[in-house]
Amino acid sequence: VETEATRDTDYVNEQLNRVLFALDAFKKGDVSVRLTKQNDDIFSEIAEAYNSMVEMIGGVGGEVSRISKVAGVEGNLKARASAEGAAGFWRDMINNINGLVDSIAVPVLEVGKVLKNISRGNLDESFQIPVSGDFKLMAETINRTIDNLNVFAGEVTRVALDVGTEGRLGGQAVVPNVGGVWKELTDNVNTMAASLTSQVRDIANVTTAVARGDLSQKMTVDVKGELLQLKQNLNQMVDSLNLFAGEVTRVALDVGTEGKLGGQASVPGVSGTWKDLTDNVNNMAANLTSQVRDIANVATAVARGDLSQKMTVNVKGEILELKNILNQMVDSLNVFGDEVTRVAREVGTEGKLGGQAVVPRVGGTWKELTDNVNTMAANLTSQVRDIAN
Repeated sequence: VETEATRDTDYVNEQLNRVLFALDAFKKGDVSVRLTKQNDDIFSEIAEAYNSMVEMIGGVGGEVSRISKVAGVEGNLKARASAEGAAGFWRDMINNINGLVDSIAVPVLEVGKVLKNISRGNLDESFQIPVSGDFKLMAETINRTIDNLNVFAGEVTRVALDVGTEGRLGGQAVVPNVGGVWKELTDNVNTMAASLTSQVRDIANVTTAVARGDLSQKMTVDVKGELLQLKQNLNQMVDSLNLFAGEVTRVALDVGTEGKLGGQASVPGVSGTWKDLTDNVNNMAANLTSQVRDIANVATAVARGDLSQKMTVNVKGEILELKNILNQMVDSLNVFGDEVTRVAREVGTEGKLGGQAVVPRVGGTWKELTDNVNTMAANLTSQVRDIAN
């Protein structure tokens, strides 16, 4: 039979085990465990005290974690931990953490302000707040950096204006009493300015020569990267211009001077405007060849008494006018030939006197020839008829 003493012992053991479990969880950093109050006794008071303690410590821990994340990770240096609900040591700890954040945040914010000004090109602001220790060393270093940047920026600006804006090539930056990176930067700026000077002068020499019709000049300065590509392109342009000029001259001499029709300019490896120019020259030469050969074909046929040939090539402008005149001449010759043949056959073969050649829309020699044939036919008619009479 369970006695009251046994039940009391079991109850005490159960409550102690719960307290031990909660303390063990707290030792491991788990503040989520809470003790429940079953009776209005000492264990109820222990549970209430324990629950209040872990809730306060949990709140303090949460605030410490939050401020560590917000200030230390997210960089919000204006955030502070809240001491609400904390007392004694825990409140002092939160206040000390906030003081630590303050002592770090104020100089860091000042550094941020100075660096922000530097990033915006404002070199007038320096580190102003009073600090000590490592922060003082940092402040002096930042202010010395600003001074060096002012001198360096002034010289770089001067050289940039001389070379880039005013076109004064050969300028060099002078930054006295500097070493390390600042000396390297100054030397690099001067090297860049010197290289740019030699490169621009070399480019100017080539382009000036090309503008004057001298295609013997090329870029010779040692360059790299995009300037090497520019050098190669410029020298290739000179080569292409030489080849293009040579080919155009050859085709012009062949077609225009020596009468060698059918010539074509060959400029390999060109594109864009140069290819268009080459194609246009070749089209001009090809068109001229086909037009002249078509004219020659008609003229040769007429000279041989073949009046069946006409110009058929597609032409425009003055060449079209020439085509129309030449074809009209062939038509007129055909009409003239037919009419002279008809009158000659009628008068001389068939004995039909009184015939006249009719060749409309002719003038000059062709009209004179027609009139002479008709006069001859009329005279012959009157003479024969007079004899017959």
